[in-house]
Amino acid sequence: MKVQNMTSNNGNKIANQFIIYDDDIWYFQSYKSIIVMKDTLSGQIYLDSKYWDYSTTTSKYRNIFLGEKKKDTEKKIKQGIYALTDLNNLFARKRILTNLNKGE
Repeated sequence: MKVQNMTSNNGNKIANQFIIYDDDIWYFQSYKSIIVMKDTLSGQIYLDSKYWDYSTTTSKYRNIFLGEKKKDTEKKIKQGIYALTDLNNLFARKRILTNLNKGE
């Protein structure tokens, strides 16, 4: 597992905004909350149902992580492309990871 601060356009580390690389699963974490989980093999995106749109700062860096604007994220949620779940509950996150490993 590797944790990196997100960086600004000038290459400066952004405080409290992290990308976590855990093999093929990447996370975006803002402060102490996981906001996005991405399976890089399948491309499946999971957003935390409580914190995905928590603040302007969280939204800014979530958009950068996903490479899209908020309206695109909202559209993908409505279409069922992105799943909303409790990423900050360890048991819920482990259940998702188990299902990914099974190919579900």
